[in-house]
Amino acid sequence: MTPFDLLIVDDSTAIRKILQRVLHTAEIPIRSIYEAGDGMEALAVLRANQVTLILSDINMPNMDGLQLLGQVRANENWKHVPVIMITTEGSQAKVLEAAQLGASGYVRKPFTPEQIKSTIAGLA
Repeated sequence: MTPFDLLIVDDSTAIRKILQRVLHTAEIPIRSIYEAGDGMEALAVLRANQVTLILSDINMPNMDGLQLLGQVRANENWKHVPVIMITTEGSQAKVLEAAQLGASGYVRKPFTPEQIKSTIAGLA
């Protein structure tokens, strides 16, 4: 597996740190990790850096994960970047909306390293 340039988007700093630890535990190859607290920050990171995988929460202030996913899929430079939604959102409507918008995968919180690893491995 080629090392990822990863963007973690979540309004919780604690969740972003936990995800980094889980990725390390799951032995996911990572070259660089960028963080954003919402979709607006994520777009700024995407404009400034080469990102090859996005892990995004759905429920965030300013711009939520579904809005971010729509922006990523609409942009010629980013539309092929895999986006995995990681969220406490249990509603089937949100899961379906994420799938329709082009989410590459979906992991529900709380998650295990194995769930993260298998979802990312499914992208290869």
